[in-house]
Amino acid sequence: MTQILQSDDCWKVQGDVVVDTVNDLLQTSQRFTLNSNTVADFKDVKDIDTAAISLILEWKRRAKRENGALGLVNLPDNLKSLAALYGISDIVS
Repeated sequence: MTQILQSDDCWKVQGDVVVDTVNDLLQTSQRFTLNSNTVADFKDVKDIDTAAISLILEWKRRAKRENGALGLVNLPDNLKSLAALYGISDIVS
């Protein structure tokens, strides 16, 4: 099951972050609080595709609009590889 939960300043992403699930994750996250200490934790992510990059970029744009910040932790190696492929490693690190 794919879901995202908020616990204090942590967004816990669980399951698959793929084209079929990313819109639901985005819609759910729009209800979450975002401040200067918010982190998205990918520890429980099972599968990733390029849609994950789009999701992260949208979250980063939201953080900028709201004068917040979004850190990313426990990124899977395949997500790091995709970020490197697209030349955006600095954004997801």
